[in-house]
Amino acid sequence: MKKDRIDMLKILLLAIFIIGLILLTLTFGRDLTLLLKDPKKFEEWIHSFGTLGILVFIAVQIIQVVIFIIPGEVVQVAGGYLYGTLMGTIYSVIGITIGSLICFLMAKFLGYDFVRSIISEEKLKKFNYVINNPKGEFILFLLFFIPGLPKDALSYIAGLTPVKFYNFFLITLFARLPGIVFSACIGANFQSKNYLLAGSISVIALMLFIIGMLNKDKIMKKLNRIDKSR
Repeated sequence: MKKDRIDMLKILLLAIFIIGLILLTLTFGRDLTLLLKDPKKFEEWIHSFGTLGILVFIAVQIIQVVIFIIPGEVVQVAGGYLYGTLMGTIYSVIGITIGSLICFLMAKFLGYDFVRSIISEEKLKKFNYVINNPKGEFILFLLFFIPGLPKDALSYIAGLTPVKFYNFFLITLFARLPGIVFSACIGANFQSKNYLLAGSISVIALMLFIIGMLNKDKIMKKLNRIDKSR
């Protein structure tokens, strides 16, 4: 009887999750595309909400993490452009952390089959050494910290690990912070027309991202070996 109730609760939660994503897409989908198509109009859209614009931006960050269609770095740069380095970082951290925790809890409660419906089984297999490891916090921290690795999808994968909620909260908060500050700084300097500094930071960030992308398989294998030696 208890198992039946849990299964019903899982189905209900999954239905709420899917309906929520559909409603968010219908409500904000067109406006979110402005972030990539026309950043100026995106800025105008955020500011059209007045003081509530901050909450809308945080909501955009949450949606970006949960759906992970728009690159997270783009939204983080937009945060710096709209609110400056400090406040842009803070608002992005709030949104990204909430979004990451939602992904983590959904995966933790709904299990492997749910995550497999979002992330291909081939990709999931690459993270088996994290999923099946009772001491995966160290590896998760490095995966979130290194540029070019799939941070938002990783939030779902983390929910399949033995990592506790509080530990994951600390991991996603502090491991992602340097990258968020970097992105917000780029946006803030573009907004203040300090193009030389913004361009220099962008080049460095792009190089780190490309290095991470090109070497992600090697990095993950090395992390696997490091973890086995611990």
